[in-house]
Amino acid sequence: MRILLTFLACLSAMSSVAHATEPIPEPNGVPARVQKPNVVIILADDLALMDLGVYGGEASTPNIDALASKGATFMQYRTSTLCSPSRAMLLTGIDNHKTGVATIPEVLPKEHKNQPGYTMAFEPGVYTIADQLRSAGYRTLMTGKWHLGEYSHEMPQAHGFDRSFALAASGADNWEDKPYIPYYKDAPWFEDGEEADLPEDFYSSEFIVDKMIDYIEETDPSKPFLAYLPFQAIHIPVQAPDEFIRKYDGYYNDGWDELRQSRFERAQEIGLIKKGVALAPMHSGLRRWQDLSEVDREVYARRMEVNAAMIEAMDYHVGRFIEYLKSEGEYENTIFVVTSDNGPEPNRADHGDWRLDFWLHTNGYNIGLEGLGGRRSWGFIGPEWATAAASPGALFKFYATEGGIRAPLIVTGPGIAPATIQSPAMVADITPTIVEWLEIPDISQQAVAITGRSLLPVLRGEKESVYGEDDVRVIEVSGNTALYKGDYKITRSMPPVGDGRWRLFNMSVDPGETVDIRSKFTGVFDELLDEYQRYAAEMGVLEMPPGYDSFVQVDKNATERWLKNNVMVLVIFGLFVLAVLWGIYLMIRRVFT
Repeated sequence: MRILLTFLACLSAMSSVAHATEPIPEPNGVPARVQKPNVVIILADDLALMDLGVYGGEASTPNIDALASKGATFMQYRTSTLCSPSRAMLLTGIDNHKTGVATIPEVLPKEHKNQPGYTMAFEPGVYTIADQLRSAGYRTLMTGKWHLGEYSHEMPQAHGFDRSFALAASGADNWEDKPYIPYYKDAPWFEDGEEADLPEDFYSSEFIVDKMIDYIEETDPSKPFLAYLPFQAIHIPVQAPDEFIRKYDGYYNDGWDELRQSRFERAQEIGLIKKGVALAPMHSGLRRWQDLSEVDREVYARRMEVNAAMIEAMDYHVGRFIEYLKSEGEYENTIFVVTSDNGPEPNRADHGDWRLDFWLHTNGYNIGLEGLGGRRSWGFIGPEWATAAASPGALFKFYATEGGIRAPLIVTGPGIAPATIQSPAMVADITPTIVEWLEIPDISQQAVAITGRSLLPVLRGEKESVYGEDDVRVIEVSGNTALYKGDYKITRSMPPVGDGRWRLFNMSVDPGETVDIRSKFTGVFDELLDEYQRYAAEMGVLEMPPGYDSFVQVDKNATERWLKNNVMVLVIFGLFVLAVLWGIYLMIRRVFT
């Protein structure tokens, strides 16, 4: 009876789900319909390569680790340096410059504004994985951080999602409906394209999962679903429930140098890097742990404890979602993708910027030890912990060094055997992998073409790699660039941490990027630089203006945006000042006449 009911349900929705089902023979020879797999994409924010337990991290992540144990764990996956370009490539399979999201608006120089590829939202002809799956009869659902446009018509409902509860900003508070930096006047949440409010008992990771479960239950159960879950964890402000924070008491008391070294040793043990390679030192300009006061060491150790707790809290709620799928009988027929958008976040709020201090104070935030991680706490880990967390890679988020773009990737689903995969993979490869896996016609062939490659042959054990020795892989965001070809990589890091100079590394023997071999291998360097010039011309990459510094640009853009957001306040204040001055003038005139 159940098979018959399922068959009738499929017939009633044949126009929308014909491509989402496939016939298989029953023992009695009567064909039945079996639903194609669901797809769940779990995207963490600013998660380092080794933050998850399965990758050697300190945080407890049993639910994500369990997914890894039954599927493929990629050891050589690269994403982009910043969140929006990564999300654009993840959701489309297209190079970020062809999507319209070449970088993030917060660091966009005025010379690039509204140029092709730099409009900061998906441009015409760019289709998402949601567009692809919806055309094949899937229900497409999204809850969490979007950051691929800021206006209503740029939200997920305009890009293939049936239901969505989306944060348009780069981040927001995890406990309340409020912004996290002066760049934003509020926390811009949208439900299905309409401005929305958050519940009183909001905690981001919990809410994102709860809302996704609601959407699954409210939509057509006869259709398979795409569930896109881009978490706010562990983006600043770093915040977590106290019951998770308490578990990590004392974990980081030995400081960032010890963490960087211990992760480096574990990376060799689990095969992330070869044994005997060099670890890049903490870069110049960072504070030494032993130079901090006892009070500062306590505060910074606690900040990293909150960071680990926020990771575990995310994993806990991922576990709740998995249990829900199991209770509905959907778990075994679901493809899971788990990854991060870039490396760890280096920004800090205790460096003496009076403007940020003033904003934090007027918005009710504190950065001290009391209540750290809770409501009104603006948590961060800073550049030293970010460098340590990025081990064994160099630097962190914003930069195309290994610490900024090498990230975890876990893929599991029906027919995928447990495996540790050492072959290269890129963020733009995820959408074409899913499209081929589900045997869905690629609707993007008639628009902006996919540039990524399907990893399905690797996942099925049919190929060792989908990239050959002569194939080029490139990431470029705001001048920060990485180009890989064979064992070699050229990279360029922009100010303030970098100097804008190209360097060459042999990644097979120097994954820490410790020795620049440009002067010894000039032929290799010239070849790779020529490859980059070809890529830049093909993708429409714009060169950065002279003297560009991303941190300075953030300040400029934030000031410009604040003035725009507060124009009425400034006008009223100006009129008030004029009125006071006019009153003073009249008083003076009265005295002297």
